[in-house]
Amino acid sequence: MDIETQHTGEFLLSEANGTLSRQNVTLLSGQNLGDGAVLGKVTASGKYKEFDPAAVDGSQTAAAILFGDINATAGDQAAAVIDAVAEVISAKLVWKAGVTSGQKTTALASLRTQLIKAL
Repeated sequence: MDIETQHTGEFLLSEANGTLSRQNVTLLSGQNLGDGAVLGKVTASGKYKEFDPAAVDGSQTAAAILFGDINATAGDQAAAVIDAVAEVISAKLVWKAGVTSGQKTTALASLRTQLIKAL
């Protein structure tokens, strides 16, 4: 039996019209991330990578949510993200293994400052 995976944007309840909610960014190489992955922004390069509360490079602060599956294992890849003015389904967000519920709460609070509300 095949198990259907999450569809692109399934985590998204609503977003602002036009390009206010979405941005094209660069996903840092070495990652293969799925739709709805919570991302942090590396301060030095401005590139995005999986949110990691143990990091010290900027990615320890949640900054966006990946829109679509992106395989950047072989090199940096262009990616679309939700980075402002949106409502998302918190249960459909994808987190790095080991992220605790407290760390998720902190990350969602960071996203809320960008008007991304998790329901």
